[in-house]
Amino acid sequence: MDIKSMKNYLYWLYCQFELITCSYLMEPWEKLLFYTFNITMLVMVFYTAYIFVPVHISTAFQFFLHLLGNQHENTVSVLK
Repeated sequence: MDIKSMKNYLYWLYCQFELITCSYLMEPWEKLLFYTFNITMLVMVFYTAYIFVPVHISTAFQFFLHLLGNQHENTVSVLK
């Protein structure tokens, strides 16, 4: 895939996005606000997923290990 076809494909995707969201009808300042809001929301979703999903997966993994009988040793018994 060459650069020109990739550029055309990305432009086509952008046009599809504008058609789906009807943002081609907006004025430039409205587009700026719309895109800024959407990008901000997308970044916040990715940040939240990056921070909280691993914690939840770890907690779920420990819970299922506990259900299967593989319990961690108590830290007090390790120190004695």
